Amino acid sequence: MATQASPFAKLLRYSDILIAVAVITIVVMMIIPLPSILLDMFLTLNITLALVIVMVALYNVEPLQFSVFPSLLLITTLFRLALNVSSTRLILLDGFAGDVITAFGNFVVGGNPLVGFIVFIILIIIQFIVITKGAERVAEVGARFTLDAMPGKQMSIDADLNAGLISDTEARQRRRNIQREADFYGAMDGASKFVKGDAIAAIIIIIINIVGGFAIGMLQRNMDIVQALHTYTLLTVGEGLVNQIPALLISTATGIVVTRAASEANLGHDITSQLLTNPRIFFIAAGVLIMLALIPGLPGIPFFILGAICLGFAYSLRQSVQSAAQTALSMQEEQEIEEVRKPENVVALLQVDQMELEIGYSLIPIVDTSQGGDLLNRIVMIRRQCALEMGLLVPTIRIRDNIQLKPNVYVIKLKGIEVAKGELLLDHYMAMNPGTVAEELSGIDTIEPAFGLPALWIQEISRERAELAGYTVVDAVSVLATHLTEVIRSHAAEILGRQEVQTIVESVRQTNPAVVDELVPGLLSFGEIQKVLAALLRERVSIRDMVTILETLADNAPITKDVEFLAEYVRQALARQISRQYIQSGVLTCLTLDPQLENTINASVQRTEHGSYVALEPQLMQTVINSLNEELPKLTNLGYSPLILASPAIRLYFRKLTERVAPNLVVLSYAELDPTIEVQAVGMVKL
Repeated sequence: MATQASPFAKLLRYSDILIAVAVITIVVMMIIPLPSILLDMFLTLNITLALVIVMVALYNVEPLQFSVFPSLLLITTLFRLALNVSSTRLILLDGFAGDVITAFGNFVVGGNPLVGFIVFIILIIIQFIVITKGAERVAEVGARFTLDAMPGKQMSIDADLNAGLISDTEARQRRRNIQREADFYGAMDGASKFVKGDAIAAIIIIIINIVGGFAIGMLQRNMDIVQALHTYTLLTVGEGLVNQIPALLISTATGIVVTRAASEANLGHDITSQLLTNPRIFFIAAGVLIMLALIPGLPGIPFFILGAICLGFAYSLRQSVQSAAQTALSMQEEQEIEEVRKPENVVALLQVDQMELEIGYSLIPIVDTSQGGDLLNRIVMIRRQCALEMGLLVPTIRIRDNIQLKPNVYVIKLKGIEVAKGELLLDHYMAMNPGTVAEELSGIDTIEPAFGLPALWIQEISRERAELAGYTVVDAVSVLATHLTEVIRSHAAEILGRQEVQTIVESVRQTNPAVVDELVPGLLSFGEIQKVLAALLRERVSIRDMVTILETLADNAPITKDVEFLAEYVRQALARQISRQYIQSGVLTCLTLDPQLENTINASVQRTEHGSYVALEPQLMQTVINSLNEELPKLTNLGYSPLILASPAIRLYFRKLTERVAPNLVVLSYAELDPTIEVQAVGMVKL
């Protein structure tokens, strides 16, 4: 049985219509005369709205919780001006503008028009010069600084996301909040001009009312000078007060909203919690007040009473602070005991981070953004680069300082196990000789960690000289970033897990649902797809073209479930992509295999239910390795990648034979070549 909607819910449902009607009504009020009873209702509504707006501003935690305030400020200002027009019409036509204005004119200022006029002018000055001018300036500066801080805030969000402190959803929400905050302060900067204009208009309106009422009273109503001046001045001042008090409240709300800093509670809680924290302050204030009470000539009773109040309050506050400290300490001890007893803490210890970077204490500045460190931003770029080049979703890389390491040492861990390490000198640059520079440099000998090349740590004063001489010079953070990137590429097959594969496949499903539905789970599981992708990444084949990979698997999975064979089919489908990365000037320079060697390897293949392997005699295997070592320099000395071209039938098996002795060797098959590529063989591996 459906529940009946509440009146408030119905009001929210038609809120757009109500606001549109309200705005039109405000405009109509400036044209159509209102009866005095209706004007009284609207003036009371104006005061009520001002009080509600002030209360909302006080209880808001942050400015964005009242993001509609700039528009609401415009509407209330327009409403107040419409009331000014309506009340002015009644004052000049009838000499009476309702009970509310009369009450403010008689009761609030004691029936004295001169006092009322002075009070009105003071309110205008307070609103225009103090509150409105200050709120306008704060909104202007807030908008400027918010826009200037946007790039830094975006980088901070990326850093938190990269460090795993926030999720993708939280990062998107923070970015939206930053954009909304900039828009809010910009809107407040413009909306505060309405309040300023309203204050100016109020002064002009009251002068017009007094002069016009004085003329009408004397010329049309036959009043004497004193009676006309008293009647119309009193009504005009009452009308000004009844409109400017809500204006003053809304101006105050404007100042509260734009001056709210980062907080986790409302304004009242913040004021009390931040002012009433140190009892020593009130002890000092009490002492000063009591001393003033004892000075002859000063009124001692007020100072003594307030001093006694401050003294009692300071003593009570000190007792509460001590009690709160004791309670917090006991609660902390209880929580620590409970945390130790909880079994889930042991479970949390079993979790292993996919990738970690541990650094010595001297390397902390490269991570700390307040000290100018940009390593977190570099890691964001590395993850993006790996996604573009390899199609790999690199997991969050945890960065920790480890006091057990040497100060300048860093360690890269994969699943909790160290896979690489290096040493950096932050105040030096690394200079590497590409092999063509004869000039010697003075520096600290070292080894470039990513590729194991000899290098030097040089000081900054030698940097320009090294670059002019032809050395490759990089800063310390770039050395670490390059090493980290190379580690990710080398261990990409281990980094890619089933969860990452599922994420990639589900993203493909959004644009190509047919191929995914055909393949998963009917033909292959996520685990089998992960093994195929890992086999590709192990030989540094990009898996970014997932549509082609999944289509190839869907075509060949009904024939075989052998992961190695499926990977070979995928490599052939990616022939253009694979071969293009090794050509220079349209030519693929490589080594080839002797047909006799290919036949020997093919005849030695042993196939089992757990996979295939090559069973060559040790002496024959050593002959192949020696021949390979003799031929490879023909490529590397010419500046080409170590690459061998083999027939499709034995490509996989030759790669297995050589992956331990030549891990960087690229083995391609003829089926993986783009037909437009010219092949140039500079040597042959023989038996």
